[in-house]
Amino acid sequence: MTTKTHTERSAAASRPDTLVPDRHNPWAGLILSTVIAFVALLLGRQMPLVGGPVFGILLGILVRNLFAPGARYEAGIKFASKYVLQWSIIALGFGLSLSQVAHTGLESLAVTAVTITAAGLSAWGLGRLLGVGDKLKLLIGVGTAICGGSAIAAVTPIVKPDDHETAFAISTIFLFNIAAVLLFPVLGHVLHLSDLGFGMWAGTAINDTSSVVAAGYSYSKAAGDYATIVKLTRATLIIPICLTLAAIVAYRAKRSGAGNFSLARIFPWFILGFLIASGVRTAGLVPSALQPWIHDAAEFLIIVALTAIGLSSNLRRMASTGVRPILLGLGVWAAVSVSSLAVQLVMGQL
Repeated sequence: MTTKTHTERSAAASRPDTLVPDRHNPWAGLILSTVIAFVALLLGRQMPLVGGPVFGILLGILVRNLFAPGARYEAGIKFASKYVLQWSIIALGFGLSLSQVAHTGLESLAVTAVTITAAGLSAWGLGRLLGVGDKLKLLIGVGTAICGGSAIAAVTPIVKPDDHETAFAISTIFLFNIAAVLLFPVLGHVLHLSDLGFGMWAGTAINDTSSVVAAGYSYSKAAGDYATIVKLTRATLIIPICLTLAAIVAYRAKRSGAGNFSLARIFPWFILGFLIASGVRTAGLVPSALQPWIHDAAEFLIIVALTAIGLSSNLRRMASTGVRPILLGLGVWAAVSVSSLAVQLVMGQL
């Protein structure tokens, strides 16, 4: 058996990220993440308002801070939090027909563009005022602007936040998802919104897809149908967001004079896989009978990945962050909700 030299190890560390990790024996941590994720999936099916991904994060944090899995689990946990996460995003592509979304969702783009701008500006300004770290500020802003936990999962491999920051961002987004499901239908009736007006509001201002569906269909069937399509259109914008973030990260690395700078290393290749998967679905190459299975597989992979992030999260560090990220999430959510209604009012869509 040969031992890698220091030079070989350094060269391996500088290789471009791929979908196959250079890790030793990931099975212990991967099995642990998968078992906990299965429990989270079952709990999510019993309580869909919470959902499997949030249960995965919470159970992972609980196990990490109560039982402290040893070093033998580390490689597998890192495997799941990075590579399984990337695979889950690719799998999601098979369930998203770009042509179907574009056909019905183009009229929502103006509202979506304004809400995304409002989310970005409010996250930046309020985050600076509250003293929230740049990466956590970005995660909460992107999660609120696009599609909650899925958007946070997509940008995590690019900006590389600490695991406790990812967990905190997803927990914050979840809190306001619950609030939106409970409050939006009531406010919609108070404001006398039409079915399409409410569907547009829910689809552009509520983060997670399941929460959009829950709020939309509790208002009316027409509102639920429209909100779902608007939400799918909004979700596709994670692609240009990820590519833009990758370009910014690459530019900063080059400007800082990083010796190992490489655009190929920083480029989010899993987004290319997502695009290919979406193209396959759009071309009708995915049999209808397989689509529910692929959707379930993608959901489970996300739960496994988020469980691993929970297993990597330090509860004490999260507690030390305080209430500032929650206040940031509240402010960004309010900015998105109000801007969506304001644009529709100006455009005469309510």
